[in-house]
Amino acid sequence: MDIFSAQYARQLDEQDPIKQYRKRFELNDPELIYLDGNSLGALPTSTPERLKQVIDKEWGDRLIRSWNEGWYDRSQKIGAKIARLIGAHPDEVIVADSTSVNLFKLAYGALKLQKGKSKIISDQLNFPSDIYLLQGLIELFGQQHKLELAKSEDGISISTEAIDSLLDDDTALVTLSHVVFKSAYMYDMKTITEHVHHKGALMLWDLSHAVGAVPVDLNGCNVDMAIGCTYKYLNGGPGALAFLYVRKDLQEKLTSPIWGWFGENNPFEFGLDFSPAKGVRKFLAGTPPVLSLTAIEPAVDMLNEVGMDKIREKSLSLSNYLIALFYEVLQPLGYRLGTPTDAGYRGSHVSLKHQEAYRICKALIDKNIFGKSVIPDFREPDNIRLGITPLYTTYSEIFEATEQLQRIVKEKLYTQFSAARDEVT
Repeated sequence: MDIFSAQYARQLDEQDPIKQYRKRFELNDPELIYLDGNSLGALPTSTPERLKQVIDKEWGDRLIRSWNEGWYDRSQKIGAKIARLIGAHPDEVIVADSTSVNLFKLAYGALKLQKGKSKIISDQLNFPSDIYLLQGLIELFGQQHKLELAKSEDGISISTEAIDSLLDDDTALVTLSHVVFKSAYMYDMKTITEHVHHKGALMLWDLSHAVGAVPVDLNGCNVDMAIGCTYKYLNGGPGALAFLYVRKDLQEKLTSPIWGWFGENNPFEFGLDFSPAKGVRKFLAGTPPVLSLTAIEPAVDMLNEVGMDKIREKSLSLSNYLIALFYEVLQPLGYRLGTPTDAGYRGSHVSLKHQEAYRICKALIDKNIFGKSVIPDFREPDNIRLGITPLYTTYSEIFEATEQLQRIVKEKLYTQFSAARDEVT
């Protein structure tokens, strides 16, 4: 059967062993194909009811009593559930603050612990916010450190050799994104971590584009620290709280730079001298926002129910299908693949490059063009990111999106749109 056919895609959907989970998300618009779950995950159908329970019962009826009835330890409880997704022990993960704040806290602790070493290593494909945080820390520490970025030869991947070439005995910290935000290139976590440790440096991974989409084994890779967001593949909602991981044996060695009362050992004694809590709880700061915190849990429970191996299997099947369609009908039209072809080094989104990428995205989103809106996202300068969320993305959606991508260029439909950028792209 021809792979570039609606019938073939429907057949793959019928054979999908986890297809029933799509019904557990609020995706009810038949004229919408949502391929941006790698930026903002869809709403689980159970989340509104869970939040209603928090508002009506826990807040409305129980009021402040709810702090002793589940609120106080909710950050740890949900952190323990996330730990199952990333190969960590339950007491090594906690939900707190934003991804950027958590990166700041852990990188600060690492640099303080590694006093006397001056080098920080990242790469030029890392998410810019991570780089900004490192630059800010260098300023905070009085310019005692220098940041070196491993270079990419193809704009898609970073070789192990590129990281190795920067490592030396003066390296204090290496921090990288497990899955690169533009290209979906995925590092070999175990190998990189081993090489970093060989030079006596600490390793901090950003899991934002990995958690909930690819299997992660932090303990198996002996990772020191990690952070990640919950609003992409964990479907926790816009701006949802992030999480952090610190390996058990490092927890008492690292210091948090933010001394808040929820990170205090006995917060309700209200003493005036800070004494940090034991374990990973020391990295909490202020009072957690209970509504946002609770919204994370339904999708995390669903992911644990399915299991990361099944999720990864479907993710690769979908991305392999999309890449096959790319070679069949998109490459001849000037599209370029901006994602690794080797599945072992690919996360769960596919990046397509085109000189008219921005206007192509605008044409995809405009329902007036084909009667159906496809929502991808655009990343400068020429990346069309197509997010694959295994719990709800279908093969038929991949086929239809590819068909639209083909027609937009073939018929030059993108010329109907301005190249002027929206404020949020």
